[in-house]
Amino acid sequence: MSNKDVLKGESRDGYVKIDRYNEEKIEAVATHYKDILGQLGEDPEREGLLKTPERVAKALQYLTHGYDLKPDEILKSAMFEEDYSQMVVVKDIEVYSMCEHHMLPFFGKAHIAYIPNGHIVGLSKIPRVVDAFARRLQVQERLTNEIRDCIQNTLSPMGVAVVMECKHLCMAMRGVQKQNSVTTTSAFTGTFLSNDKTRAEFLRLITASLD
Repeated sequence: MSNKDVLKGESRDGYVKIDRYNEEKIEAVATHYKDILGQLGEDPEREGLLKTPERVAKALQYLTHGYDLKPDEILKSAMFEEDYSQMVVVKDIEVYSMCEHHMLPFFGKAHIAYIPNGHIVGLSKIPRVVDAFARRLQVQERLTNEIRDCIQNTLSPMGVAVVMECKHLCMAMRGVQKQNSVTTTSAFTGTFLSNDKTRAEFLRLITASLD
């Protein structure tokens, strides 16, 4: 991080939860957005838009700060040896990301499970891994695979399962304009691939209610 970066936040678990702003990048991106506003037919000098280019530049830096994070290091910061070999499920993890095709948001939930093979991980680290990959320009299919692969390669569990359900504003606000459509993606390794009963148990658990 250069001395031109402005940090707002605190260090937690081996990475910084931040609003991180590089002032040079803010200025460069804001300049482009000022031109874009003019090209769209707006007056970038009117009161309501004077600070909009800077706000957009800061928002984009925050929404893509996952490029500065190392998801495997997030997991390694809280790995523990444990003799536990049953399924661990973290479901209903909120997901917010940006579609790389139109740079419009997509959002929803991720459901993740793994079967430990000598090591477990602090439960909060799994949602943080999701955020580290989601805060980049993405497609849902790749995001699903990246989360799966990170957990598999770092923890070496007996299997990993990831299911993601998201709504895409590039479908709702433009194009086909289908506001109620939901895209579901899945990715599995190990036991979740080879054992139908294990995969079925995971799918049952993520749809079950505790109420």
